[in-house]
Amino acid sequence: MHSAAVVGTGLIGTSIALALTARGVTTHLIDRDRDSLRIAAARGAGTPEPPSAPVDIAVIAVPPSDIARTIADHQKAELAKVYTDVASVKALPHAECLALGCDTTVLVGGHPLAGRERSGPLSARADLFQDRHWVLTPTPETSESALNRALELVSLCNAVPVLLDPPDHDRAVALISHLPHVMASLTAARLLEGEDHAVRLAGRGMRDVTRVAAGDAALWADILAANAAAVGPLLTELTEDLRRTAEALSRLTEDSPEQHGAALADLTEILRRGSEGRARIATPYGGPGAHPPAALSVALGDDRGRQLERLLDDVGHARVDLEGMVLPPVPNGSDASDVRDAPDASDVRDAPDARRASHRVPPPHGSVELLVAPDVARPLTDALRDRGWAVRQRPAATRTSAGP
Repeated sequence: MHSAAVVGTGLIGTSIALALTARGVTTHLIDRDRDSLRIAAARGAGTPEPPSAPVDIAVIAVPPSDIARTIADHQKAELAKVYTDVASVKALPHAECLALGCDTTVLVGGHPLAGRERSGPLSARADLFQDRHWVLTPTPETSESALNRALELVSLCNAVPVLLDPPDHDRAVALISHLPHVMASLTAARLLEGEDHAVRLAGRGMRDVTRVAAGDAALWADILAANAAAVGPLLTELTEDLRRTAEALSRLTEDSPEQHGAALADLTEILRRGSEGRARIATPYGGPGAHPPAALSVALGDDRGRQLERLLDDVGHARVDLEGMVLPPVPNGSDASDVRDAPDASDVRDAPDARRASHRVPPPHGSVELLVAPDVARPLTDALRDRGWAVRQRPAATRTSAGP
């Protein structure tokens, strides 16, 4: 690939442009928002000048409701030889492209499953897609050459391609992306009614649950509207689960104590299903088929409690799940509370993965060891170093004879 055009210089578009430019691809930036365009160009994402001839591929990075019209307009102007998009909904934009008479033989739907809470070109990163899934949704009319060009784009961005039919993609993201966003937003909205002292107590758990609620409301309304057919039934099912949960809690407050057993059993069953569902997306540390986690040693300062709190917060901003953590040994004669009293630190220490990790050789004095999946070790290292942490990778996980 020698040339590309990116239409839309928001977070995703600019990140793609940065990745392509870093790989030597001449990248042209197009956006009606002149300020966004200038910022993306100033960051080195590409040139704001239009191409003199059709580029090898055009990436359409605009909201779902604008995809079809944007593709139709740029195909008419012969912007590119191949077109793809990055919208998180695929079936409706494709149908709209057909209705507008777009040439779908050179069109490959795409969706990189990566992002950040902050939007806009200033938040873009060339490594945003490193080792992330990037779904491509070719249809029967898609040409082989167009698909190969889209696959090359994914490779240049260091992402992992996944091929799906458009409806299968939409049902998948409704479950793993769109539904969680709705729930995060609804949960975060409760904070508007919360008393000030309650909101001040919010810690890592609430921040994790509501993190994605910080996204652009107008953009997410557009996404949900485009995938309403897939998201709606999931919300109906979830509504029934919420009704059952509320009913069980009501029985625990209203029934006589001797009748609480059945309600508690119902509540336990609801939570158990959640635990089993969560296990499907994370192979436990040391479990069957699991790769040994990478160990990152992070130096802490003197105030280890506050430093640990800040470190966990920065890991959360990096969107990485820890598989375990080994805390530094407490100096002789010092007060251990500086670590144990750190917000949410006990949650990590008491997790099953962390207990297994405790059989490892302790990290160097004054450091904490983060255990993460090998494929996210480098991105997390880079993210933490960007935030001022001293990070180095230790040898692969080992166990001492003291551990099982």
